[in-house]
Amino acid sequence: MKLVSWNVNGIRACVKKGFIDYFNEINADIFCIQESKLQEGQIKLDLEDYYQYWNYAIRKGYSGTAVFTKKKPINVRYGLGQEDSQDEGRIITLEYEEFFLVNVYTPNSKRDLSRLDYRLEWEDELFRYLNELDAIKPVIYCGDLNVAHKEIDLKNYKTNHGNSGFTTEERGKMTHLLQSGFVDSLRHFYPDKEDIYSWWSYMKTVRERNIGWRIDYFIVSEKLVPILGDSQVHSLVMGSDHCPIVLEMEDLC
Repeated sequence: MKLVSWNVNGIRACVKKGFIDYFNEINADIFCIQESKLQEGQIKLDLEDYYQYWNYAIRKGYSGTAVFTKKKPINVRYGLGQEDSQDEGRIITLEYEEFFLVNVYTPNSKRDLSRLDYRLEWEDELFRYLNELDAIKPVIYCGDLNVAHKEIDLKNYKTNHGNSGFTTEERGKMTHLLQSGFVDSLRHFYPDKEDIYSWWSYMKTVRERNIGWRIDYFIVSEKLVPILGDSQVHSLVMGSDHCPIVLEMEDLC
């Protein structure tokens, strides 16, 4: 089974930059996107053999998530029940007989950290939600999580300590989740591999020089580790300031 996650930073713009070519080539069983940046009816994607599930933000041109899946889930849930999370279209949960898939676009704490408190409350609510699901059946949690967990996960870690996405608080929430029975799939396979990033600033030559951050993840329940095949970052795929990430595992569906 192959799963893909990609912050497309506007699906309409990404489609113009080769999204469909990559989508067809990768042939994923489940394909998740974040930051779709549209409302219902603003795009029609002809994705043959895929069911499409969209969670739109109320604010135009902002946030939003979607999941495209070959196998129809038995249940779909949007948001966490919080008013803000619903309004911003940040979470979609697909339930299958064997597992839950949770696609997330985590709120950014902002450059001035003005949204850090909200972000930490979000993390606590999501922690409870993921562990509640995990008590029922295994969880695959993916998306743009807006945090570089460890120093190895961003190029300029020395000058970014305390900045949005690399605060002690945000990193601590990730550590707390991983200590509760979840695994960062990429670090499971490549614990010490450097220069693996999934997001780059649009500043000139930054991506060419690979001055990036790894803020996109596939995190899975520990009970799924024996069937993991590989976790990859497709850094050469263009179309967004993020690149796609891929999880391969034995077929669960």
